[in-house]
Amino acid sequence: MASEILIGGGAQDYATPQKIKLKYANRHGLIAGATGTGKTVTLQIMAEEFSKCGVPVFMADVKGDLAGLAAAGSTEFKLHDVFQKRVDTIGIADFQYQAFPTVFWDLFGESGHPIRTTLAEMGPLILSRLLELSDAQEGVINIAYRLADEEGLALLDLKDLQRMLVWMGENSRELTLRYGNIAASTIGSIQRQLLILENQGAADFFGEPALDLSDMMRVDATGRGQVNILAADKLMATPKLYATFLLWLLSELFETLPEVGDPEKPKLVFFFDEAHLLFDDAPKALVDKVEQVARLIRSKGVGVYFVTQSPDDIPEDILGQLGNRVQHALRAYTARDQQALRRAAQTYRVGPDMNIEEAILQVGVGEAVTSFLGDKGIPGFATRTLIRPPQSQLGPIPDGQRIGIIQATDLEEKYRQVLDRVSAYEILTQRAEAAAAAAAEVAEEARPAEDMDDPADRRVYNSARRIGGAGSARRLSSTSRGRPNDPSSIGDALGRTLVKELAGTTGRRIIRGVLGGLFKRR
Repeated sequence: MASEILIGGGAQDYATPQKIKLKYANRHGLIAGATGTGKTVTLQIMAEEFSKCGVPVFMADVKGDLAGLAAAGSTEFKLHDVFQKRVDTIGIADFQYQAFPTVFWDLFGESGHPIRTTLAEMGPLILSRLLELSDAQEGVINIAYRLADEEGLALLDLKDLQRMLVWMGENSRELTLRYGNIAASTIGSIQRQLLILENQGAADFFGEPALDLSDMMRVDATGRGQVNILAADKLMATPKLYATFLLWLLSELFETLPEVGDPEKPKLVFFFDEAHLLFDDAPKALVDKVEQVARLIRSKGVGVYFVTQSPDDIPEDILGQLGNRVQHALRAYTARDQQALRRAAQTYRVGPDMNIEEAILQVGVGEAVTSFLGDKGIPGFATRTLIRPPQSQLGPIPDGQRIGIIQATDLEEKYRQVLDRVSAYEILTQRAEAAAAAAAEVAEEARPAEDMDDPADRRVYNSARRIGGAGSARRLSSTSRGRPNDPSSIGDALGRTLVKELAGTTGRRIIRGVLGGLFKRR
């Protein structure tokens, strides 16, 4: 079994193999560089190498280029001669074009198997990040989740949460005493954010069947790890949803997978493309969450590789945990760029006769400055490296081929059909309908007062109803019916009705209240 994966050739002649040790591949990594310097190809060849070693991979395909992993490269490709020259320079003896076991996913269900999760699994913190809520609004979301747990109301999809918020607004007076202020305006603001999310098509992401993580961690019959590609071209139009989804997926992996310590190879490698989207304007609580997951998920056997334009896009506390690095060219056109270049250079272990800043500026397309963890997890010296060519197809595949791959897997039948089981929406709707029916019955029972011609009779009737309830009023009405103009009969009936009620629960409460007041005055 292979213990290393080949990234390219380094040193002056580009013939010294530059490899990532599988044992340290779960120590996370960084692929950085300006637009057009070769980050996507590096991402593709790393996915190939991990797959060949039996390690499943997850990555987002922002431009549609990574779909080529599902098809073999070809000698007819216009860059074949360039690739072959690179193979000869690096000294790859067994290079051959091949396709890799690929599964396509899509949050919108258009270019891959649908990915769904429930609101309960996502949790209030990540959901609040997605909705860009204020502290007060996030507090109401936390109350909604707490109430859902206490009331046995499953929060599965958006309509569950929307109905839950309506219920909270209707009962805000009682809930405020226990959970704190629940303002109608705050609930209205959250509802507007949920509506925007729904209009953006993100409602499809919430529901069942929820994603089973084991379906992303498969190995095919030949022992190669499954390459999971998330269609992100449309998803990038809603960057908050994109970043939130990837954060949720990382959190789910962390909470679901068992501790494995330091395995001989990762159980899954997770590539986070356009990683800056996760941290742009992110509250500190969310950044702390990402840092915690990145720090601890290593022991679950998961390696996380952030892909972005500049190392400056990653917070320092997280950047310091990224041991395997591929730095493509940076452009230092502005003072800010030059400052970012210096900071990037300072994060590498520099060997003798190596000007790291100059190297990062000068590497061409398909080249990078690399540094990988060596024995005992010690960072290797920064080395100028020629990245090896991909074995799969470079660029997208035809739509028909993609559809065929999607329909050929058992996952299509499992995830395509939406499951809508009884949850918070249905339960609260049933409660509201039952309450409305009860109110209608009470209103129907109260109708005898409308049949009384004498205003004095109606006043007596309504007084009895206020004190003893609708039942008392009905009994009063039936007692006095037939003698509407006899005040004494109505008064007698009212007296008898009140005596009966005072003998009951309501009456005992009144007496206790009166006596309690007397004792207090003493």
